[in-house]
This record gives sequence, C-alpha cells and structure tokens, in this order.
Amino acid sequence: MNIALVTGASRGIGRATAILLARQGWRVAINFARRADDALSVVAEIERQGGSAFAIQADISDEAQVMAMFAEIDRQPGALTALVNNAGILFQQTTLEQLTAERISRVFATNVTGSFICCREAVKRMGYHHGGSGGAIVNVSSAAARTGAPGEYVDYAASKGAMDTLTKGLSLEVAAQGIRVNGVRPGFIYTEMHADGGEAQRVDRLAANIPMQRGGQPEEIARAIAWLLSDESSYITGSIIDAAGGR
Repeated sequence: MNIALVTGASRGIGRATAILLARQGWRVAINFARRADDALSVVAEIERQGGSAFAIQADISDEAQVMAMFAEIDRQPGALTALVNNAGILFQQTTLEQLTAERISRVFATNVTGSFICCREAVKRMGYHHGGSGGAIVNVSSAAARTGAPGEYVDYAASKGAMDTLTKGLSLEVAAQGIRVNGVRPGFIYTEMHADGGEAQRVDRLAANIPMQRGGQPEEIARAIAWLLSDESSYITGSIIDAAGGR
C-alpha cells in the first residue's frame, strides 16, 4: 500500500486532506506536533470509514524529529509515495515594526526549513536514483505569498513565498527522478489558524473582499491537493494552484 505523509494533519486543511486521501486508498501518516488527541481522532475517523492511517508525532522545525518520523514511516508496511507539506505556524497580527528576530526564526524554522527537510527525506525515498518508484509532493503555500499580508503577517507571507520558490526549484531538480512537485495557495479558509493570529472571525470580516463573496472550506483545498497527488495530474509539475476564491 502506498503511504502519504501529511504534516500538520491534526486539524484544518491537513485533517481534511488526510481523510480524503484515505478515502482514495492511501495509507495516511498523520503528523502532529502537540495535538495528540486531535491526531488520534483523525485516525479514528479514517478507520471508521474503512481507511488506513497512523499518527506520528514530530515537530518539523526540529531536524532530528523529522529524521525519526521518516524512520518510523520506513518501518510501516508500504512505501512513501506522497508528501503534503501542510504544517505551518503564524503568530499574533502585527506590523513589521513589531517583529522580533526570535519570532521570524520560529516561523521560518517550521514553514520553510521544516518543509525543506521533509522534502529532502521524501526525495531520498521516492527518487529513481535511490531505488524508489517515484511520487508526488504538494507544498501548501498561501495567497499571502502574493499579497504580502501587510499589517498582519508579513513574516508568515514571506515564509510562504519561500515555499513557492522551493516548489519551483525542487520540481526541476527531481522531475527526471519520477517525482512531481506542485503547490496550492489557499486564501481565506475557515480553520483554527486564524485564532492563533488573534482573530478567530477573520474570514468573516474579510469575506466581502473576496470575489466569490465567501471564505473557503478545508475540504475544498483538500480536493486540489488530492488532485495534484493523483495520476490525473501526471504531466503537471512546478505548478501552483491558487485556491482563493478569485482573490
């Protein structure tokens, strides 16, 4: 059975993606950093629906924990052929004037460095040159990479811009190794992440500025991710889908 690793899968877009991939026949590795109960509830939901999943704890900002996570996946039946780099963090809304080096470093450690390390380990398992059978990687970026998130999360937006560059560069590096690398840029999606920034109702406040006049649901982003992992997108690599209601 093919294994799909979804980082940050205990809630939001990661949770919706994990459940959808399991329905499509993947054995899903549910990565989480701290929310063990939430991660186990995702596993339970997948198993209730007849799918296969397992939870695996790792803070992806820590290289040693990422290495241990991939070693645990290696011990599972099946082979890793899909990676969804979904885990990401942001902090209280603020202007750049108030940012500290410590906050910027924490955001980049998870959103950028963690994604790079996960890609590195995935390529070592998927690439033809390592004896793999190929695979697909989807990096979950953000529309903030295009807008810059002024007055709110310029550090977060910059980290997602880096993920877009990773998507393009890595796609060219590994195309001949049977690995496709694409991205999805969600817009205003109803997830708990907005509460992390201090405004749980942020999507409702900004919905009128979205051409489609509404925020998105995690399941809508999950469908885009699942498509990019599927054979239906077999000739697509280095592309990024904007899933932001036209914004």
